[in-house]
Amino acid sequence: MKGAGGKNNWALFLLILAGIVLGGFIGMMAEGVPALSWLGYGQSFGLEGPLTLNLGILIISFGLSIKITIASIIGVVLAIIIYRFL
Repeated sequence: MKGAGGKNNWALFLLILAGIVLGGFIGMMAEGVPALSWLGYGQSFGLEGPLTLNLGILIISFGLSIKITIASIIGVVLAIIIYRFL
């Protein structure tokens, strides 16, 4: 599906996803470096433990936790900038 200007929305989604993953990885790696430790600063939210649904013969567990760091926000911004120039 093409968006405004003929750009592909899936490309934007994949670039943002890549920005989140790479930013989170960089933030995790930077936690041990004193000058770059601010990149790993962030907030986690979601379910503390898994939510379990017991249906007798089937047990289903749900869980979701998201950690947003400064590096992942920078990654998303860079992904959007890259998308605009493509």
